[in-house]
Amino acid sequence: MADPRLYQIGTLAVLLVYGIGWLEFDITPVRAALILASVLGTQWLCDRLSGSPARFASTSRSALISGLSLCLLVRTNDPALACAAGVIAVASKFLIRIRGKHVFNPTNGALVAMLLLTGNVWVSPGQWGAAAFFAFLMACAGSLVVTRAARSDVTLAFIACYGALVIGRSLYLGEPMTIPLHRLESGGFLLFSFFMISDPKTTPDSRAGRICFAALVAATAWYVQFRLFRTNGVLWSLAAWSLAVPALDRLLPAARYIWASAPAPSRSTATTTGADSPLTSRAA
Repeated sequence: MADPRLYQIGTLAVLLVYGIGWLEFDITPVRAALILASVLGTQWLCDRLSGSPARFASTSRSALISGLSLCLLVRTNDPALACAAGVIAVASKFLIRIRGKHVFNPTNGALVAMLLLTGNVWVSPGQWGAAAFFAFLMACAGSLVVTRAARSDVTLAFIACYGALVIGRSLYLGEPMTIPLHRLESGGFLLFSFFMISDPKTTPDSRAGRICFAALVAATAWYVQFRLFRTNGVLWSLAAWSLAVPALDRLLPAARYIWASAPAPSRSTATTTGADSPLTSRAA
């Protein structure tokens, strides 16, 4: 598949429809439509205001991934706040940038912003039952094949580090293995691992930088969750360490990722020399 975002959109859309229709997700079709309209409308407006040369048919794919992820995770009783999350997710890509690269994963940035700014938004843990979890797990694993492992290193490194910490804590406490495995059996954890921290536009450019980044996010998330006893540890951790990505890119430079359907990069954005990103080389 030329653009891996199409597979991601299909996976998230099927999960959302199945969740609303059969798993009783606490989101209505109208609320989901509002969130999707807000991300697409904001993307279209920001494209026009910024003079982006990319076609809306391409940029809307990233916006749809953000919107579908928000539909699966963000919960509020106020439809205006749900729409605000969609607007923040997309607008942050244009407003918060360093050296032409946006800083925060749109979905993660919107969730953290809404949690900080209002007390009327919460995150669904994504406990969907064993059947839906393993079906989604297989779909997520398939995404690694579709993306040709372009950013699978950061996903695998995060799962390995976070899983080791969670299981290690249980072994230290003498807990049965069913407890840490149940903690990891979460739809929200899969969404985070395969659709947020793996975002090629906001992770470090080099493979060494991405693995270091994943380990730092995992360790901090574990500390927030199990030492500070705060919920949404992975979200807080990813938002905090995203601020360190420009420094990691400077210390460990490599070619910047470009979506396969995006226009060719300008010379100023294609001067780094790393060769660990097959899609980057192919797109350029």
